[in-house]
Amino acid sequence: MRIGGQARPSQFLGTLRGFDATVVTMTTTETVEVETGSNPAGAVIWLHGLGADGHDFEPVVPELRLPDSLPQRFVFPHAPIRPVTINAGMAMRAWYDIVTLDRDGPADEAGIRASAAILESLITREVGRGVPVHQIVLAGFSQGGAIALHTALRYPERLAGLMALSTWLPLTSCFQAEVVDNPAAGNRELPIFMAHGSFDPMLPIQMGRSSAALLEEAGFGVQWHDYPMAHAVCAEEIADIRKFLLSVYADAE
Repeated sequence: MRIGGQARPSQFLGTLRGFDATVVTMTTTETVEVETGSNPAGAVIWLHGLGADGHDFEPVVPELRLPDSLPQRFVFPHAPIRPVTINAGMAMRAWYDIVTLDRDGPADEAGIRASAAILESLITREVGRGVPVHQIVLAGFSQGGAIALHTALRYPERLAGLMALSTWLPLTSCFQAEVVDNPAAGNRELPIFMAHGSFDPMLPIQMGRSSAALLEEAGFGVQWHDYPMAHAVCAEEIADIRKFLLSVYADAE
């Protein structure tokens, strides 16, 4: 059985009518970008899951129905292609290697930190394009959500928000030292949206719940949502994501 983190585009009900999608090549990271209006006031950097690519969540943008008064740039990076141990060493887009699905098993710490550095470089690029850090949301699905969680919690400047979809918190053994006890981690008040499918066969919902509980115990505010679905994204979840984005950008103004 091949393990993957594709969000099943058939779940999405719309198309990209009215939006311009472009592919941008950076020095090391290629991204798919969708702008909902001219002169974006904010940016959502959204990481895909294992075996998918930056186009995976492109169809979500029109479904969010964001108002014209809130022009956004959605940045969907492609993960590097690498062998994935749990998939018999098959090469695919992955933010890091997965050796086992056992939460207590070995983790690819070097791969996680390397992908976190990629995400940090994308934040820096958005700031260079005129989007303030406090107007940037980090998001990710499955493996991409793990990178978004890892990066946002350690980032030294206040972000607009974090969306962690069908995912878990990686490297929990480092969480206390690198996040809770680290005065340089600047996102203790970060709005966090976490969502999971109650019938997820790849990442059981308890993995997400346990991660949310750990964050809450450390003083983070988590908006938890679960839906009657598998390892996917549903229309109800997209509606809740819309509410979350409208809320964090209203607070950021």
